[in-house]
Amino acid sequence: QVQLVESGGGSVQAGGSLRLSCAVSGYTYSNYCMGWFRQAPGKEREGVAGIRSDGETRYLDSVKGRFTISLDNAKNTLYLQMNSLKPEDTAMYYCAARDSWCTFTRTLYTSTYKDWGQGTQVTVSS
Repeated sequence: QVQLVESGGGSVQAGGSLRLSCAVSGYTYSNYCMGWFRQAPGKEREGVAGIRSDGETRYLDSVKGRFTISLDNAKNTLYLQMNSLKPEDTAMYYCAARDSWCTFTRTLYTSTYKDWGQGTQVTVSS
């Protein structure tokens, strides 16, 4: 059974950093797509960063150069390092996974993924 459990959210001031973690269980990592998504109140869920089993990564334009997605296979953990945080980054952040290959473009589509974590809140104050 696949389980995704996020942690690492919190409250920071603008310009600060946070690292989100997503503990993944039930995956074999032979072919996969994984991603981080966020949803602010009253807004649709959007893809922030995605990673494929071939190492390709993709980012939402507004977080490029500030966020980094990575996967530690030994620890079965997906990370999102977030630097230079802005108030507009405030949202509930979710990790998602798919145990098969996906196209580069689709790494940031919610419809790509069937397994989701419960979310962790990130709040950035000005």
